[in-house]
Amino acid sequence: MARRCGRATSRATGEIQIHPGRIATCAVWLCFYLVFPSAVEAGLYTASDQVILLSPENVDSVLINSSAAVLAEFYASWCGHCIAFSPVYKSLARDIKEWKPAVDLAAIDCAEEENRKVCTDYSVRAYPTIKFFHAYSKDGSLGQAFKASSHDVRVLRHRIINKLENHAEPWPPACPPLEPTSQAEFDSFFDTNNVQHLALIFEDTKSYIGREVTLDLLQFENVAVRRVLSSEAALLNKLGVTEFPSCYLYSPGGNFTRLKVNIEARTFYSYALKRLPGVVRSGKPPPVVVDVRTNSTEKPWRPFNRSRVYMADLESALVYSLRVELAAHSVIRGEALTALNKYISVLVKYFPGRPVVMNLLKSVNSWLQNHTASEISYEALREILDNTAQVPDTALPEGERWVGCQGSQPHLRRYPCGMWTLFHVLTVQAKNTGRSDPQEVLSAMRNYVRSFFGCRSCAEHFEIMASESLVEVNTFSSAALWLWSRHNRVNNRLAGDLSEDPNFPKIQWPSPDMCPGCHTVKDNGEHKWSNERVLSFLLSHFSSGSILSDHLQDESQILATQRGKHASRQRALEAQRRVEREALDSMTHPLPPQPTVQEEEEEEEEEEEEEEEEEGAAADEMQRKTSETTSWAKPEMEMGRGRRQARRRPSIVGMRIRDLQEDIVDLDSFVNQHYKAKALRGAASSRVKQRTLQRQEEPGPVYGLGMELDAALRMVGVQPLEADFERDVGQQRKRLQKRELAGQYFGEEAELIHRGRLMSVLSIGFSKVDISLCVILYFLSSMCLLAMYLFFKNRLRLRRAKVSLP
Repeated sequence: MARRCGRATSRATGEIQIHPGRIATCAVWLCFYLVFPSAVEAGLYTASDQVILLSPENVDSVLINSSAAVLAEFYASWCGHCIAFSPVYKSLARDIKEWKPAVDLAAIDCAEEENRKVCTDYSVRAYPTIKFFHAYSKDGSLGQAFKASSHDVRVLRHRIINKLENHAEPWPPACPPLEPTSQAEFDSFFDTNNVQHLALIFEDTKSYIGREVTLDLLQFENVAVRRVLSSEAALLNKLGVTEFPSCYLYSPGGNFTRLKVNIEARTFYSYALKRLPGVVRSGKPPPVVVDVRTNSTEKPWRPFNRSRVYMADLESALVYSLRVELAAHSVIRGEALTALNKYISVLVKYFPGRPVVMNLLKSVNSWLQNHTASEISYEALREILDNTAQVPDTALPEGERWVGCQGSQPHLRRYPCGMWTLFHVLTVQAKNTGRSDPQEVLSAMRNYVRSFFGCRSCAEHFEIMASESLVEVNTFSSAALWLWSRHNRVNNRLAGDLSEDPNFPKIQWPSPDMCPGCHTVKDNGEHKWSNERVLSFLLSHFSSGSILSDHLQDESQILATQRGKHASRQRALEAQRRVEREALDSMTHPLPPQPTVQEEEEEEEEEEEEEEEEEGAAADEMQRKTSETTSWAKPEMEMGRGRRQARRRPSIVGMRIRDLQEDIVDLDSFVNQHYKAKALRGAASSRVKQRTLQRQEEPGPVYGLGMELDAALRMVGVQPLEADFERDVGQQRKRLQKRELAGQYFGEEAELIHRGRLMSVLSIGFSKVDISLCVILYFLSSMCLLAMYLFFKNRLRLRRAKVSLP
């Protein structure tokens, strides 16, 4: 490829003289920064201005031996002319952003103490001083003087191109050739270049459009731009070109067609060439077709019109804002609470939502207005968002449903696109409503982004833009235009970033296709926005009547989903309360302890004793008529029931005494009937076997009356007399001792049962401490009565003794 090599330039220090006509402006800026010293301390540029901030640590790596040419500004933050020039320098950085990595812009604040040595080393004695450093500048280079007396971005851009064309060897590797093409290069272009499109810009000798467009397409692949001068007669006659400037596309197949644009200017050429099929930004994936995109996202792709606004996007942005971003703050207080109040208030006033959504926003706003505390919890706010009170026709959709803000990948576009769209709609609706405060929506948006927006770097950039010029907004029209211009500034900064969707590149919006009248040119051919046409477009594009309701979830489905969610929550709460009640009941009424091995053995012994009592009951009935009825605790049926009740502990549930069932038994009738039946069964049998486990019973026993005392029932039993009676005496004594011990146990247990039943009725669940206090008081009262008795007894003796005296 042909390349134009310029002459080596001398290194000199360029100083800019302050024009007398700008003295007043500089004085005003100087006074402003004296009043607001914080702005001076922060410097004139930030990272969001697309300007490299120089420091002693990076100055050599940026300016010396760099692969890109660098335009560097040495300024002092207290300098009035530097302050006045800073907006121009920022605009220049945004204008030639696509020229990277061929050209970079940098700046350093010489007023900072740590930077003073750097400025001295580069022979800077006045401010601002702007120097141009060629690519691969050698160590010790002081740069070339760069005239910046003009505040016209177009003039500064042309001067940069002149510096590039005069570049010495080696040529910047990222910089394309800027010289005019020739007939020979044109004929063999596709033999040496692998691109799909060759754009030929035909222009006059003094025109910069061809070189500007060449640098604008520097970061894009599959397209090459060459300029053809009007003096190239042979090529012009061959192609039949007669208009200047004009742009033609030449393909490898030999097809030669004119590029259709609204205006023959740099901006329109650049926009049209970037939209050609197959043209993509370097390092970015190619645009994804619809079929592939459907498989690459979490949800099916929804067809939509790129030139329209969808209510589904607005509601999705609202849902994510209220349910996700606010949820990151468990407690909202101070400035964040104020920001939330303003945000909800603006939504209630200007959001053109459906009735169910608007009813919910009004409920949230009313709740916030009535909340007088200095902070709120998000849990309480979520109760309102979920409409737990079940106010009719009030709901917020669950989840997001993106349509116009869909991305080719799940992490692209979506919520940021939805928030920009939401705020554009709010500014337009505020203008149509005609309220009194033009900054109401922008102020609410600024506070929300500062307090809640998840991308903190984005929030900082937005805050910088708002602090610079939001104060200039004084009408509703200027508010809508301010938001539009800042949106385009963000698009310019993020163009080519990793967050850019290849299917939806960041452009200056609206595009010439959407609004041809919004784009005009100045007399010098520079692009210019028509603010009147832009405002008309914004008012029409974001009006409530232009918002489409496609792909929206039906209101009845939203309400049904909310009711189902509420019902499931109620069931969960009921289950939780039931578990808590059961836990409380288990604490109030502990379960009876499981019997141990020793208790099981005792129960087995009790059963054995009961069986022995049944065998001796027949003989006892025979002698019952000649003996008085013995006193005993309870029949065995009542004793069993008493033992079960003894294990129960009285309880109080809800301060109500549990009624005890009466357990009254006619002892005389029960004994007569019970033991009469026993005696009859004993008489009917021909013999009574002795119950033993050691030996087998022998037939034909001889019966005799034994006066064994049943320890449990204290009745007389019948015992058989065997021939080997003497041999079994020892076993009978052991059994007698065992029955006596059992009788003592049952007697004590019966007494405890009786006592426990009385306590269950009288104590009503008193603790052992209460009972102990009662016993102590009873003992003390008894002692007092005893003391009184002894006292009066002694007094009575003394009186008797006195009477007996003569």
